[in-house]
Amino acid sequence: MKNIGIIGAGTMGVGIAQVAATAGCKVVLFDANAPQIDKALSGLEKTLQKLVEKAKISQEKATEIRNNIVKGEALQDLKDSDLVIEAIIENKDIKTKVFTELETYVSENCIIGSNTSSISITSLGAELKKPERFIGIHFFNPAPLMPLVEIIPSLLTEKSLADKMYDLMKEWGKTPVIAKDIPGFIVNRIARPYYGEGLRIVEENLATPEQVDEAMKTLGNFKMGPFELMDLIGVDVNFSVTTTVYKDYFYDPKYKPSLLQQRMSEAKLHGRKTGKGFYDYAEGAEKSIAQKDDALYQQIFLRIISMLINEAVEAKRLGVANDEDIELAMQKGVNYPKGLLAWGKEIGYSKISETLQNLYEEYQEERYRQSPLLRKM
Repeated sequence: MKNIGIIGAGTMGVGIAQVAATAGCKVVLFDANAPQIDKALSGLEKTLQKLVEKAKISQEKATEIRNNIVKGEALQDLKDSDLVIEAIIENKDIKTKVFTELETYVSENCIIGSNTSSISITSLGAELKKPERFIGIHFFNPAPLMPLVEIIPSLLTEKSLADKMYDLMKEWGKTPVIAKDIPGFIVNRIARPYYGEGLRIVEENLATPEQVDEAMKTLGNFKMGPFELMDLIGVDVNFSVTTTVYKDYFYDPKYKPSLLQQRMSEAKLHGRKTGKGFYDYAEGAEKSIAQKDDALYQQIFLRIISMLINEAVEAKRLGVANDEDIELAMQKGVNYPKGLLAWGKEIGYSKISETLQNLYEEYQEERYRQSPLLRKM
């Protein structure tokens, strides 16, 4: 698979194009908004030059990567692709329309993949004439730096295709995992409580965003707290993923979105990209300092980590992925310091179970129900 088509020249699209081009593939980058392709390629040239300056790659390699990517003038320019990866807006109707048109140009052997982070792969592929060639190939942002790629076959995907994409991602220097086609796949499903429970704690006035972030960084050794991370991802983007997962799980209370996050999205307080979110990123703005409270920090950490471990255990019970891939996904996809199943064993599954039971009794909410498997571990 040396000829790769990428649809969408946003951050993810050009990032995936860079990954494929670095692996020696010839890439055609297409976007319906033609000026966006020029902007993306201009940005890529600057990125490659920085890598040369930092001695991460040679000038020859930078030139090779850039020369491996050409601009597509129309969707039809992807006709010779062995593999096309779509990385456009998270809208099922728009994606489906693009796939339907694409299928009229590419060969019958061309594999079509989507980088969607939350839309059902089965629902997207079902609209194609050949749904067996369709598969989820979910990179994490920024694609050139983040090692994880989730490979998601649909109910209609040809059986051997997941293994073929797994091997290809290995060739591209990535860490692939294979996941079931369930809402959020592995990472975005299991990680929901990191944000959701942090938001709940703040909504209840139990702690400030600064305190929640400090608790998770100091006691859990997370690189970023949930509020810092939401500001980085985009408060609106994080809210959208949570809303999609909640809806796709038939409004399971475990994944209920936060009213605070909705209000932040409505106010366009989206985080770093707008200059303000849970933190102020304006030039000269004072950095908020958390008021330290050891007992509170311990309570915050145990509450959030228990919710995360419970999700990992439930994913194991449902066969969303094998144990190794569940552990790998959370460490390589969202930089968790440890695999959650191993972390549960370290803290003690009985302690996790007790914490969730106490929360359930206090709130009387299904949100805190335990995985049936947790009680047996």
